[in-house]
Amino acid sequence: MNEFRINDDQVRRFREDGYFLAANLFDAEEINLLGALARAEHQQGQQAADRRDGQGGAIKLTVANELDDDIYSAFVRCRRIVDAMERLLEGEVYHYHHKMILKEPRTGGAWEWHQDYGYWYNNACLFPHLASCMIAVDRATKENGCLQVLKGSHHLGRIDHIKVGDQTGADMERVNVALDRLELVHCELEPGSAIFFHCNLLHCSAQNRSADPRWALICCYNAARNDPYKESRHPRYTHLEKWPDSRIKEIGQRDAALL
Repeated sequence: MNEFRINDDQVRRFREDGYFLAANLFDAEEINLLGALARAEHQQGQQAADRRDGQGGAIKLTVANELDDDIYSAFVRCRRIVDAMERLLEGEVYHYHHKMILKEPRTGGAWEWHQDYGYWYNNACLFPHLASCMIAVDRATKENGCLQVLKGSHHLGRIDHIKVGDQTGADMERVNVALDRLELVHCELEPGSAIFFHCNLLHCSAQNRSADPRWALICCYNAARNDPYKESRHPRYTHLEKWPDSRIKEIGQRDAALL
């Protein structure tokens, strides 16, 4: 089992760059169990939403606001992520939501340039005290549409967002200037590796034109002190019970035996 504990350099990079990569955050068995269970659910008819991009493609995703006795919740609750998030956001955090991104071979759509806080601001989160951890289920490459980020762009503050296809994208006038001034990074990841990123970091991903899928689990957290001031599409504060990291394999093995 991976004994990851966030270090001072990773905290510094999150503050300065808006993100950091955590190689091999989860081991092969953990990520294989996640992939097998997620794909089994999808094959058994689990409904995934489509989000059309502005280029004629569409990306599939499933979003959950609630936690259950399942492998997704074991990832969301694991100390490996939650303890890191509490250090990054400087205090108690709670589960805001989690989602599976299902970017299929040759058909997976793009995510337009955006900031997560570009959406979450409208969900009554007063401060940008939110962050996400995206975990690669499949290998993420330039060819299959890996995450792209603009290094340090979280320092720009929240940018206005407008509708692009079925998605909401950042004002491209500002994004294009930021592209001229900031470093563009393609976040290629091996299965089990992850990226922790600030809610104001500008990011996007290209369409998947390769023969390889790119599935990923994204766990999103809000600071407890940033409890939304009214109800919205994602939950207000509730205490997040942390689970031992070992629960991922325990639950994964239990549920995989039922496939």
